[in-house]
Amino acid sequence: MAVPISQMFTVASYVMRQRLRGRKRYPLVLMLEPLFRCNLACAGCGKIQFPAEILKKNLSPEACFRAVDECGAPMVSIPGGEPLLHPQIVEIVEGLVARKKYVYLCTNALKLKEALPRFKPSKYLSFSIHMDGPREEHDHAVCREGTYDIAVDAIKAALAAGFRVTTNTTLFDTADPERIHGFFDEMMHLGVEGMMLSPGYSYEKAPDQEHFLRREKTIRLFRSLLEKPRRWVFNQSPLFLEFLQGKFDLECTPWGNPTYNVFGWQKPCYLLGEGHVETFQELLDTTKWADYGCKSGNPKCQDCMVHSGYEPSAVTATFGSLRGLWRTMRVMMFGPTRGRPLPTLAATRIESPSGTPPPSLRRTEAGTFELVVNE
Repeated sequence: MAVPISQMFTVASYVMRQRLRGRKRYPLVLMLEPLFRCNLACAGCGKIQFPAEILKKNLSPEACFRAVDECGAPMVSIPGGEPLLHPQIVEIVEGLVARKKYVYLCTNALKLKEALPRFKPSKYLSFSIHMDGPREEHDHAVCREGTYDIAVDAIKAALAAGFRVTTNTTLFDTADPERIHGFFDEMMHLGVEGMMLSPGYSYEKAPDQEHFLRREKTIRLFRSLLEKPRRWVFNQSPLFLEFLQGKFDLECTPWGNPTYNVFGWQKPCYLLGEGHVETFQELLDTTKWADYGCKSGNPKCQDCMVHSGYEPSAVTATFGSLRGLWRTMRVMMFGPTRGRPLPTLAATRIESPSGTPPPSLRRTEAGTFELVVNE
């Protein structure tokens, strides 16, 4: 794990306090979206599909601070849009650092190098650079040539200036394990603190709906990527990486990474936009959490294995049970565990609420859905 000891201790003690207080649902990372505007139009992202009047809106620093204070999570991720387009992003970051929140500012790095002099290095601030694989794959994913080289140059500049730098990579069904291995090697050679991985989730507004990973393909891909690791460092909990390989069972805890944006608190999670409420407590109290997650039968959740839903589950499992703690220590000391057999490709019957099934689901005469997995 690439996480500094101070950050790990802060998170561990926070989780333990919540459990001692008997809190069943608590936030771990606030997903703070201060704007949806971006300087890229990635095929797998639906954020810039909002109307122009929405894209012009920014959260004020005061609104950001209220959300952070109300939520109480020890970590804050600032995605977007592109946060560096926000005219008051430095003020927002400084206010969060002053609150001793661990901040991950997610950026495509197109404006990072020029913005670096405005920020101050801190153990509480990391630049999380959007890198979707090797040069060709990354430039294709973000729909603009040359962005990979710009991002690499910005990473070098940020590291030279003393900033913490991580990368975040979203993988789709076109990912080639050998090429991704080479990409991991290059990121380690650059000197980034750690890498974050996640399978792509099919945003309803995303222009490209053809290359999102289904659950079984996710497991096969990540097992081929991670089962025999090299000297790679990931900015994620070992149990989440085990989960991606189908070696450890986790259930989604969408309240663990709540989202606050220009509309308010998003229900139920960062990935599904099914309404907004004004307060975090209202989000906890009014969301029908049983309707979400793989076990719920909700067709929108069946293929999701994204970090925003399952990373907090992994952290809770690590610090909330002896089994999880032992499994984490074992993986950290001895590497990935042996995997159980990969999922069969037979159709599996699941209960599902009414609604239009995604391409991987087939409605039966009984009113349920069959999950059809295609190799």
